[in-house]
Amino acid sequence: MIEIKNLYKSFEDKEVLRDITTTFEDGKTNLIIGQSGSGKTVLMKCIVGLLEPTRGDIIYDGRNYVNMSKKDRIHIRREMGMIFQSAALFDSMSVLENVMFPLDMFSNDTYNDRLRRARFCLDRVNLGEAQGKFPGEISGGMQKRVAIARAIALNPKYLFCDEPNSGLDPKTSLVIDELIHDITQEYNMTTIINTHDMNSVMGIGENILYIYEGRKEWQGSKDQIMDATNEKLNSFIFASDLFRKVKEANKD
Repeated sequence: MIEIKNLYKSFEDKEVLRDITTTFEDGKTNLIIGQSGSGKTVLMKCIVGLLEPTRGDIIYDGRNYVNMSKKDRIHIRREMGMIFQSAALFDSMSVLENVMFPLDMFSNDTYNDRLRRARFCLDRVNLGEAQGKFPGEISGGMQKRVAIARAIALNPKYLFCDEPNSGLDPKTSLVIDELIHDITQEYNMTTIINTHDMNSVMGIGENILYIYEGRKEWQGSKDQIMDATNEKLNSFIFASDLFRKVKEANKD
C-alpha cells in the first residue's frame, strides 16, 4: 500500500499539486486520471522519487519515502517496476536480454537462475517464442508485453505504468490492460497507472483518482464512476458520446 498525505509540489511560484491525500491499495489496479496539465504526471514522478515534493508524505507500507536516507531510497526503488509510455526497450538487445537487464544489474542470483527468471516472465506475457528477436522485429503491443515482463523480473512490490496503452489499437490495449490487471492480482502488487484511456478506466479501474487543477477532485471505483455526481468528473469522463450513451443506458 502507498499512502499520500497532504502532498504539495511547486515549481518556483507555480503550485502544481495542492494538498493531495489518497491511498493506493495492494492487489488492485489504481488509476490516476485527469486532463492534460492537471498534475497527474507530476504526482507519479513524486511518488517514484523523480521529483521531490514541496511538502507532504509518501509512505510505502509504513516507510516514509520523503524522510529516507539515500541508501534506504535505493532499497525501495529496487522494489519498484516501471512500464514507460514508449516501452523504452534497448534496440541493440534481444527480447530476452532486455528482460534480463534488471536482473543482471540488481540480482545476486546465478546466471542460470537469472535466465530462468527472464524466460519465466516472458512466458507469463506469452512471448516465450520471441526471446531471440529484437524490439524492431516485433509489434508495438509485443514491445509493451516485453516491457511488462522486464518490469516484473525482480518481483516488485510496486508497479508504475505511464500511459501503457499509448499508441496501441483498442484490441491490443485491452490485452495490455488485462495482463497488467492479472499480474497485479497474481503478485498482490500495488499498481498505479497514469492514463488517458477511458476504456482502461471502465475495464480495470478498481481504485480511480481523478485530479483537477492539481487537487484530488474525486476517488472511487469503475462501478461508482457511472453514478458520480461530481460535475468536473462527469465533464471529463462523458466528453465522448460513447460514455454519455453508457450512462444514459444505465439510467434506463
